Amino acid sequence: MDASIAVFRGKKIRRALHKNEWWFVIADAVSALTDSVDPSGYIKDMRRRDEELSKGWGQIATPLAIQTEGGSQKINCANTEGVFRIIQSIPSPKAEPFKRWLAKVGYERVQEIEDPELATKRTRAIYKAKGYSDDWIEKRMRGIAIREELTDEWKKRDVKEKKEYEILTAEIALAAFGITPSQHKKHKGLKRENLRDHRNDLELIFSMLGEAATTEITRVDDAKGFHESKQSARKGGEVAGKARKDLEQKTGKRVVSKVNYLQTPESQKRLKR
Repeated sequence: MDASIAVFRGKKIRRALHKNEWWFVIADAVSALTDSVDPSGYIKDMRRRDEELSKGWGQIATPLAIQTEGGSQKINCANTEGVFRIIQSIPSPKAEPFKRWLAKVGYERVQEIEDPELATKRTRAIYKAKGYSDDWIEKRMRGIAIREELTDEWKKRDVKEKKEYEILTAEIALAAFGITPSQHKKHKGLKRENLRDHRNDLELIFSMLGEAATTEITRVDDAKGFHESKQSARKGGEVAGKARKDLEQKTGKRVVSKVNYLQTPESQKRLKR
C-alpha cells in the first residue's frame, strides 16, 4: 500500500506529510464516516449547520498537494486535531472507531519521528509482503537513503519547489539511462505506480550511482539554486550513464528493461508461497 494512503474499514483515505505529521484529505474522511456519494456537498451542508466549525474552517482546512488520477492537485486536508473537530459535526456510528483509527495512524508518525528505524522496518515489511526479495529490498532501502541525502543537499542550496525536484531528477535519469522517468514508466507499462518500486537490480544500482554522484558533485561545485544544481545533476547522471554504457557494451544487453520487478518469475514464485 502506498504510504500516502491509509485504509479505514475498506475506505481509502489519502494523506500527506506536512510539518512532520499526517494530514488527511477531508473529503475522504467525510466519505468514510458518512458513506456519502457527494462528500463535498456534505461538507458544505455540515458547515452551514455548524457555525463555529465554519468560522474556524481556515484553521482546520489546509490545501496540500495530493496525487490524483489527473496528477498532483491541491486538496483540503486536516491534521488529526482538525479531523477530530470535523467528526464532532458528523452524527455517525462510525465516529468512535474512526477516532481510535485516526489516533493510531497519527501516532505512528509521531513514533517514526522519535525512532526513524520504525519507519524503515515498516517499509521493509510492506515490500516483503508484496513479494520482493531480501536482496532487492536492501538495494531499495539504500536507494531511499541516497535519495534523501540528495534532496537534503538540494534543500540547502535553495531548491524548494516540487517541480524543480522533478526536473533535476529527470536530468539525472536522462543522463544515466538515456530516458526520462516518465519515458521509463511508459517503457515498463506503468501508470500511477512508483517507477523505483519496479526497477530491476541493475536499474536500482545505476539510479543510486547517478544520485550519489550528483550529491558529491553538487557539493564540489558548490551549486547555488536550481540552475547550477541542474548542471551538477547532469554531471552526476553522466557518471552513471558512462558506467551503464560500458556494461551494455561488454554484455550486449540493455540495462533499461520493460519488465516490472514483480513480473519476474522469481517474484511470482515468492508470492505463491
